[in-house]
Amino acid sequence: MGKRLGIIAGDGKFPVLLAEEINKNGYISVIVAHTGLTPQYIEKTADKTFWIKVGQLSKLIEIFKSEGITEAIMAGGISKRFMFSDIKPDLRALSLLIRLKDRKDDTILRAIAEELEKEGITVNNATTYIESILAEKEILTKRKLSRDEKKDIDFGFDIAKEIGRLDIGQCVIVKDRAVLAVEAIEGTNEAIRRGGALSNGGAVVVKVCKPGQDLRFDLPAVGPDTISCMKEVNAVVLAVESGMTVMIDKDSMIKYADEAGITIVGI
Repeated sequence: MGKRLGIIAGDGKFPVLLAEEINKNGYISVIVAHTGLTPQYIEKTADKTFWIKVGQLSKLIEIFKSEGITEAIMAGGISKRFMFSDIKPDLRALSLLIRLKDRKDDTILRAIAEELEKEGITVNNATTYIESILAEKEILTKRKLSRDEKKDIDFGFDIAKEIGRLDIGQCVIVKDRAVLAVEAIEGTNEAIRRGGALSNGGAVVVKVCKPGQDLRFDLPAVGPDTISCMKEVNAVVLAVESGMTVMIDKDSMIKYADEAGITIVGI
């Protein structure tokens, strides 16, 4: 029988892909998913699935302990918008939030990891299990880059790293070495729509890992939905940090980008 591995699942398809990857490697996946966030179909992939509400930290720990989980991975985001909605954290989560110096993503996630570790549950780096779906350092599509687009990528990379350092977001939209939009609480897709609407076509989207990013948390991810948003606003390049960015449905994403005349490049 394989080793049991816990997955704390947020939104999007990444938790599903992660479960598929660890199952291929002989692990038994025990998933704690979040109601209203995690796709329901994750149950078809997991060996066991439990559902909790955002903020039920004690229940999360109880589930893992009852299932004999000593190692876990976080996958998928939990939007900061939930912090401003009608969630009701349990006493343990409330105590954690009160102690925090700020509400930055890494601050919250590190505190949760520390609570788990107090209970004998180590939070691992997800990249160990998903190398096959991380972006490679190359052009992945048929369309190549122009000289100006390469300059925009270099410009956007530096800006994206800086907003990451400030824990604002992971993505910027640029054109002609000017910033059109930076990602914040609204997420990548809305930032693309906002920046793309100002570009009159030809925008370059750059998404990176934050400097000093704790690879246990909040890996940048892109997928077919990213390409769909870019197509809406006639953006032409998606540049992502290689070895750090999860590519959801990679083959479908590349095919869709080729059909839309969009370049995907790992940098």
